[in-house]
Amino acid sequence: MKLACQENRVPGDSLAERLERLESYGFEGIEFWGQQLWERESEVADELSRTSVKASTICAGVRESLLDPDPGERRKAMEQINRLLRVADTIGAVGLILVPIFGPPRIPDLSPLADARTLERDLLVELLKRIADGLDKDDVNAVVLIEPLNRYETHFLKTLDDGVDIAKRVGHPKVRIMADFFHMHIEEIDTPAAIKRAGDYIQHVHLADNTRLLPGTGDTDFAAGFAALKEIGYDNYMALECGVPGDPDVELPKCVEFLKSIV
Repeated sequence: MKLACQENRVPGDSLAERLERLESYGFEGIEFWGQQLWERESEVADELSRTSVKASTICAGVRESLLDPDPGERRKAMEQINRLLRVADTIGAVGLILVPIFGPPRIPDLSPLADARTLERDLLVELLKRIADGLDKDDVNAVVLIEPLNRYETHFLKTLDDGVDIAKRVGHPKVRIMADFFHMHIEEIDTPAAIKRAGDYIQHVHLADNTRLLPGTGDTDFAAGFAALKEIGYDNYMALECGVPGDPDVELPKCVEFLKSIV
């Protein structure tokens, strides 16, 4: 397993400085925020070519939702997702992390034909199939990484099982899920068991303690979770998505040491 950190958690006046710091801290990867990332595509690719730190993933950056009732909004979401997946391919990232929807449903309940959740599921599966087919057509290696959240942030996908169910319905190898330790701490009854059930559908991991700060600041059992990841043969990136209490030049290297001691 390889450790990565989101770009905005790292001090530095330029991407080059941040990459240099990450390398000195002991990270192997960097996760980029997706908003307008295509405007930085050349700079990012160029700077990554000069360092051992590689792009792990692109996180979010899609303003619209695939599950919006407005077809125009869904079309905009599709366009941004497709664009970011091609940026991910260019910079060598595993893929794009995608949250289908935040908050409550936006699609109306059409019972007895179908309730909102059934409509959302079926719509999401159809749109993801189209995205995946486009990746094949354009020979893009990046994958869609569906992210389950927690009950306070979404009504829809909240567990790894939920995410795997969507990926299985899509039935395409370029639609997979990511596992976030913060969300799992809230939603999973047994995090290691959930990881084992998901198996190789997991293609990315986010790290944050139950405090949503650096791992080691709370009571999340990372050792048990890492053991489960090792058991399923997981060897991709694990990226920090959390607050950094204190000086990053001190706290981030300490976090790397802590995490590598239990991998």
